[in-house]
Amino acid sequence: MQTIKHFFKTHPHAWWGFYLPVYLAMFFIIEHFITDNYWATQTPLDDAIPFCEWFIFPYVSWSPLLVVLGIYLILKDGEGFRRYMWFIMVTFTTAVVFCILVPNGQDLRPAVMEHHNLATWLVEYTYSIDTNTNVFPSVHVLGVMAALAAVWHTPGLQKPAWRWGVTLYGLVIIAATVFVKQHAAIDVLSGIFTSCIAYIFVYLIVGRRRDRRLAVRKGA
Repeated sequence: MQTIKHFFKTHPHAWWGFYLPVYLAMFFIIEHFITDNYWATQTPLDDAIPFCEWFIFPYVSWSPLLVVLGIYLILKDGEGFRRYMWFIMVTFTTAVVFCILVPNGQDLRPAVMEHHNLATWLVEYTYSIDTNTNVFPSVHVLGVMAALAAVWHTPGLQKPAWRWGVTLYGLVIIAATVFVKQHAAIDVLSGIFTSCIAYIFVYLIVGRRRDRRLAVRKGA
């Protein structure tokens, strides 16, 4: 217990991480109640996107990416972690509120798998634990964009290999959402749009004001 208290005393920014269980609670509640009578987000564009089960591997690597990056920021860049979490809080909460106000879902999942392999098994398992509702905007996209913003603003990750590597990896995860039919194309586009607004607010408006205040404190 003393070790935990000491950790939070020396890493007070880590408290922002407790938003995640709050978000998960909200998400599971709307997953339980929003099951039908929803706005279907698929468009003719989605018919041109083939189903490819192999994209399930980058799709499920989304959570590890966010967690590993979060742990790194907690330990190495407290201010970066704050802004990372602010971005997540703004976008994820926006997604939950929108899904409550405008229940939505997509009807793109294949009824039967044409192949049977590890990838299709993982797709079917993912379908079994994650409903086809509450998809607009895509939280997967919001999370990836939060990670990319954090990486590009973290001094310790300024090497091109890190920044461009994570960026390309993030783009693959975003593409995976439509190839495994977890999201429609407009879910992805709305996620990108929401993320752009959040980036302006968190990093360009609030972030720059905070940078000026921190600079004044250091100079005092």
